[in-house]
Amino acid sequence: MQTIYETFSGEETAELGKKIGKAAKPGDVYVLTGDLGVGKTVFSKGVALGIGVLEPVNSPTFTIVQIYESGKMPFYHFDVYRISDAEEMEEVGYEDYFYGEGLTLVEWGNLIPEILPARRKDIKIEKDQKKGFDYRKITVSEVGI
Repeated sequence: MQTIYETFSGEETAELGKKIGKAAKPGDVYVLTGDLGVGKTVFSKGVALGIGVLEPVNSPTFTIVQIYESGKMPFYHFDVYRISDAEEMEEVGYEDYFYGEGLTLVEWGNLIPEILPARRKDIKIEKDQKKGFDYRKITVSEVGI
């Protein structure tokens, strides 16, 4: 199943993330893709708000994973942009997160397709300058469900 959303501001993108976060269940994995600067972290912050994370959420570009435990379930926020191969993910212990009791969100997950769970939600964010600077097309696809 695939659903397409359109947002016209960063606030709308975050609000959509919040709506999707509210529907999350323990063990869910969201794989977030899109070009640099498209709003992946804005969307991620919204998802975190949706599950009740209270502390500030930042992209874990240099730490690979940030763990937030203030919400209704743990939130495992990965940014794998700087990962060179899946072996680095093993060093982080990714399976504990991907198959754990929290919500896992992986930015740039398209870079590690060989280790992604078969059951997940793929979320692609795209710009279209013709529709405005802040326009985003957000496609949510359920995989393996």
